[in-house]
Order: sequence, then C-alpha cells, then structure tokens
Amino acid sequence: MSDDAYRESLAHLYQLRRFGAQPGLDVIRGLLEAMDHPERRYPTIHVAGSKGKGSVSALTAGILTSSGLKTGLFTSPHLQSYRERIQIDRKPIDPGAVVHGIQRVRALAVSLAGAGRIPRPPTFFEVTTALAFEWFAHEHVDAAVIEVGLGGRLDATNVLDAKVGVITTIELEHTEVLGPTLTHIAHEKAGILHPGMRLVLGEGKDEPLREITRVAGIQGVPIWRLDRELKIANRVLSAHGQKLDITTPHRELTGVELPLLGNFQARNAALAVAASDLFGPTIGRPLTEESIRRGLRSVQWRGRLDLAASHPPLFIDVAHTPESARAVAQSLTELFPFSEPEANGLLFGCLQGKRFDEMFESLSLLSRSIVLTPIRSDRTADVEDIRRAARVRFPRVVVARSASEGLALARAATRADGYTIAVGSDYLAGELLNTLEGTPTDEPDLSDPAMRGPGQEVPLATPRGHRGR
Repeated sequence: MSDDAYRESLAHLYQLRRFGAQPGLDVIRGLLEAMDHPERRYPTIHVAGSKGKGSVSALTAGILTSSGLKTGLFTSPHLQSYRERIQIDRKPIDPGAVVHGIQRVRALAVSLAGAGRIPRPPTFFEVTTALAFEWFAHEHVDAAVIEVGLGGRLDATNVLDAKVGVITTIELEHTEVLGPTLTHIAHEKAGILHPGMRLVLGEGKDEPLREITRVAGIQGVPIWRLDRELKIANRVLSAHGQKLDITTPHRELTGVELPLLGNFQARNAALAVAASDLFGPTIGRPLTEESIRRGLRSVQWRGRLDLAASHPPLFIDVAHTPESARAVAQSLTELFPFSEPEANGLLFGCLQGKRFDEMFESLSLLSRSIVLTPIRSDRTADVEDIRRAARVRFPRVVVARSASEGLALARAATRADGYTIAVGSDYLAGELLNTLEGTPTDEPDLSDPAMRGPGQEVPLATPRGHRGR
C-alpha cells in the first residue's frame, strides 16, 4: 500500500464533506446489510451526549483493554490524523485498512444506489462508520465502544444492539439539527435506548432528565445516574492529573489515579467505570478492581485540558460551547486558585454558529487579554465578529493571522507565573498540536464535515407535550 493510495483514498472521502451530514439510517443499514452486518459480530457500548462522550469512550475502552479484552474504539472528530477515529487497543487503524475499507464501501455504495437499495450516496460519516464496524469485525474484537457522531436517534451509529448505553450531558448544541430546546435534544440523544440495554446517565438538569427518564421508561431501560447511584469523592489535584474515589452499586474504588485534568474528567471517569461495571457481566467477564484502576491510569486523550507545554503551562482544549468553556474555566481556577488574570494568556478561534459571546463570560475570568485567530476551515467564524464581542469582555484584544502566530502572541502575553489556554474548536486544537509536534505524514487538514448542506431539512421527532417549530 503506497502513501499515494492512502492520500488518494482520503481525498475521495473528504470530498463527501460538501454533502454535509444527512441524519437517517436507511443508507447505513443498506451498507451494513450488504457487508453481512459486521456490527452484530461483537458486543458494544454506545456513548451519546453533548460533551464528554469522547472522553468517556476513551476511558471505557481503556478499562476494557486493561481487562484483557481486545477492544475497538470509534470516536469523532479527530485532531491530527483520520486514523485516530478507529482504534483497537489504543492502536489506530492501519493506512492499508483505510484504503481497502474506503474502496469497499465506495464500490458497495455505487452498486446499492444503482439497484435502488439506498436512497442516496453515503456521507463522510456513514462511510467512516461502515469502515470502522467492518474493521472491528475483521480483527475479531471482543468488544467495541462506539461514540455517537451527532444526536443519537438518527445518527449512523444507531444500528447497534448495544449492551450498555451512556448519555453524558445535554446542552443546547446543533439546535438547527437536534431541535430548539433541551427536551428536544434529550429526545434525540435518548434515541439510542432500546429494550435490553442498561443506561449510565451523567445529566442531572430537570428538563432533559425528565425526557430521558420518560424514554427509558418506555423502553424498559434501567438507569444508573451520576450523583445518585454513582458517587465521586475526595478529589486530590496535581499538575498532571488527579486522584479520586469512585463508588458504583458494584464497587468502591478509593484513590483512583486519573492522568486527566478537570472536574469534568472526574465525572467522565465515574461514567466509564459504571459502563464497564455493567458491561462486563453481560459478556461473562466481570472486571477486576485492578484492571479498572490500570485502565484509568493509562488513558491518554488529547485536546481536553491538555497540558501541551510547560514554563509557563500551555493548555489546549476543544471546548466550543458556553457550558464547556465554563467547565474549562472552573477547572483552571481549581488548579490555579491564586492565579491573576493579568498573568495569563488566552488564544481563541471557533467555527461559524458558535455562541462565542457567551463563552467569553467564563473565559474573561481567566485572562485580561485575548488573541483571536481564524480557523483553517471554510466554516471559520468571522474574526471581526468575534473581535466585537471580545472587546466587551477583554481590555486587550489582538487578532493573529494564523493559529501558530496566535500561539506565539498568547505565549508572549503570558507571565512566568501564569498559564496559556487555547480554546474554541477541535480544528484549533489539532492545528496547534501539529504546530507543536509536527503534522502527521500524508494527513489532509480536516476535522469533521459540516453538519448539513445548504437548504437541507432535517426531520425531527417532537417529544411528547412539546410542539416543534
């Protein structure tokens, strides 16, 4: 397999971005049927939510791998390499398998469309999902942890008979696709629930909780809830991670080592332990305390309050909603309780449609200055629009021409006793990691496709007692 073949296969795949995302299950079902249903050949854990679902997926997969299970992990988007999306036991898919998988799905799609068995060509995410499911089957994984791409009910991953489901949090996100209220969004996320599943739930707000509980009741799905059946206590922080106690109905773990920063990661770890606890017995493999500890201790997950450099510290985070920006701000305040905003530097860049003015409410507590950068995407937000909003909150606003220039400016604005935080987008996080570590060979510059193309209408179910708009 040549580098050119890999590059050309990804170039074809990336061209599908122009069609956007088209929620619905007809195409993925047609593809998987033609592939003899690879997704049915291994048990799965299905992870949905507005924030934290990638971290929960990585933590859960780490626990299963440390328990001796050959474990597939499917996540999105990627930061530096497309191959990050599809892993087995922390090892990304081989370039040759990417080439073969894309070619196979492409040929099947042409045949199925010609025969009228699928209504349209597959999207970027549908091709990637089919490729991942078949590769896991080909490699005979013992289990797979599958992260939802967008929503849940109509997401391409929602073809699984998963043993365990996780819903992390519910936030106002992708409202043009998922609906205008927390109840609508909760309804879409709860679409992954089905009879025979057990649910681990991180959400506690009244409105989405009511909807998820309602759908779970209809489907007969029992729930373990964070802060009810699942407890976190005695967190001890360090510059490189934290220790905490985690309690589930199955076990009590004290002094668990987690090499991830932030209160939100402590909550994600509890969800991962609970999901693993529920999953093990369903496949006849109850997990040991030591395997859980080892799995959490060994996890790596980039771009989530990621300490990317020192002297002074540089943190990179993919947060791109007001809620996630608030979580980042709370975690940094927790880590540096005596830090002065004048000592810190902030780099920010985001895509169109993000509520950056609301994000600045939290981020302005961290720094008195902000450096703004465009994102290397055709969906980058207008920097002038961001600057107008930033000037309301920050005394010093600087616009950079690129992320690398912006990083240099933000670092220059950071005092020796402060820290730098770069935040706002997966694209920004990936570009900065490439700047610091070097771009992976032959990897095109891409994160996720647009949510939908111009003029596309996305069907929504209306939750009981609510009227759609």
